[in-house]
Amino acid sequence: MQILSDILKLLSSLLLCQVASYAGSIFTIHSMVWYAALVKPEFNPANGTFAPVWTVLYILMGIAYFLVWRKKEAMPETRSAMLFFVLQLFLNILWSWLFFEMQSPGWAMLEIFFLWGAVLITTIKFFKISRWAGVLLLPILVRVAYEGLLNYYIWWLNP
Repeated sequence: MQILSDILKLLSSLLLCQVASYAGSIFTIHSMVWYAALVKPEFNPANGTFAPVWTVLYILMGIAYFLVWRKKEAMPETRSAMLFFVLQLFLNILWSWLFFEMQSPGWAMLEIFFLWGAVLITTIKFFKISRWAGVLLLPILVRVAYEGLLNYYIWWLNP
């Protein structure tokens, strides 16, 4: 019975993250013409790399969430960690909305500080519960910092 429960938790965790990914991508898709016209820094990756990279990152998030969720009964601090995880998912979607849908790199730049902070807190909380869950969030922490740098340069280059 535990195996079935774990399989359902894993699938639910992955689905939660893919729904968040899809929600953010809706805003991105509608603004590709606007985005293509922006001046970008030299270290901006090719447009075709964003979707596969973020798909993998959202899968890592889902697995990390599952590893923490599995310990919910045994460790009371999992609730707080899971709430921060959902917060960072929401902030990921909000960033996409601000940057792409609202076409506001300035507001997105401000928001990405909150996003990075939420990912950092979530990563720390996850490490305390499951070392692997924390490790799986490290690439997200690095990627959000990189996206923040890109966001800054796009904001600066496109007054």
